[in-house]
Amino acid sequence: MPFTYFIADLHLSDDRPDITACLKHFLATDARDAEALYVLGDLFEVWLGDDDVTPFNEEIATLFKAQSERCPVYFMHGNRDFAIRQTWLNKAGMTLLKEQTVVSLYGEPTLLTHGDELCTRDVAYQKFRKKSRSWWWPRLMLALPLWYRRRVARNGREQSKQNQRGLRPEIMDVTPEEVVKVMEHHNVCQLIHGHTHRPAIHQLTVAGQPATRIVLGDWYDQGSILRVEPDNIELETRSFK
Repeated sequence: MPFTYFIADLHLSDDRPDITACLKHFLATDARDAEALYVLGDLFEVWLGDDDVTPFNEEIATLFKAQSERCPVYFMHGNRDFAIRQTWLNKAGMTLLKEQTVVSLYGEPTLLTHGDELCTRDVAYQKFRKKSRSWWWPRLMLALPLWYRRRVARNGREQSKQNQRGLRPEIMDVTPEEVVKVMEHHNVCQLIHGHTHRPAIHQLTVAGQPATRIVLGDWYDQGSILRVEPDNIELETRSFK
């Protein structure tokens, strides 16, 4: 039975070897026979630029390069790693997807996105998102010295944690009306996204038709994987060993 895997929100970093070990095991076992692997954003906890060449970043690129020799590997930017550029993607053997991409998933038109743009009730974040996805802001940041980018990223993560403590849970989740609006815009009845760290399969109605929204889980406490077969969709987990 052919199958395709989707993952997101791994938040890889060199101080979380347990997450990296789980990813290595997944790629070496489950993913070996996949038809394709999609990484829908936030692969890394933070990405400072392709010029931040570290043993850890190179190791992760090598892992995905090996996987790309077995099946296509697709990558979509998240809110933590939107600064990844083609230099690192080439090392990793990944094909970059645009922010909202429709694919035919065993005959079902399916919208793929990281998901952060669907959380419209988080007004402060959406303002930052608009700026960070502009043409000028990434160029400006990537032109700054690496040491300064490290400091900006560190301060930004701390500020984000403080901001989230004061937000109600529903504000950090997707806005239902925005989900329907986006799905109608792309004329699809199936959506796969990450970002919210709330893995689930939701049923809804889009343009008068039954529709499905699949949310990928994060990898903070366990591996979280979506396996899609022609006649089955299942969210799976992998324990840290």
